[in-house]
Amino acid sequence: MDFELEIKARPEPNDDEVVRRSQSDPRAFRPIYEKYFKPLYRFTYRRLGDRELARDVTQQVFLKALQALSKFQFRGAPFSAWLYRIALNECNEFYRKTNRTRTISIDERMIQQLHDELTYDTTTDVLSALLPSLLHTLKEDELHLIQLRFFEGMSFKEIGDIFELTENNAKVKTYRTLEKLKKKFVKPN
Repeated sequence: MDFELEIKARPEPNDDEVVRRSQSDPRAFRPIYEKYFKPLYRFTYRRLGDRELARDVTQQVFLKALQALSKFQFRGAPFSAWLYRIALNECNEFYRKTNRTRTISIDERMIQQLHDELTYDTTTDVLSALLPSLLHTLKEDELHLIQLRFFEGMSFKEIGDIFELTENNAKVKTYRTLEKLKKKFVKPN
């Protein structure tokens, strides 16, 4: 007698369900932690440039999220946007407290994406040499827009959710920042 056993994978609960359960039972938060730890760690590492510090800051993000979870309100943006906003604030707080120069982690893929966007007749080697100093001239929020769009590969919708902007406003602000970079790229100060 042959038996066929049908095993159905349980669907992964969506973030909203997990967050709602976690608001009354913090132990239910684990799937959120497991889902977002690595992306948030990469996110903080690119801003801080130190593995241990990024790990500590990422842990702090989840601790703060868990502590404030009872106050979290669903407003149409994904829960991950709230986590990224906490991560941005934690990185900014670190730089304010320590007076250290902010770190910008750039790899070749990121340089190529920005190069394609800037569209000047130059090699990526030239941009690679100039990019760190150009990025350091940006205001903090402008730098975050560029990092989220080109270094994290986020959509304008995701960026808007993080900054509590409309998708269109996130796009406009990002392209204004790119225009600012283009002007500096042509005529560095």
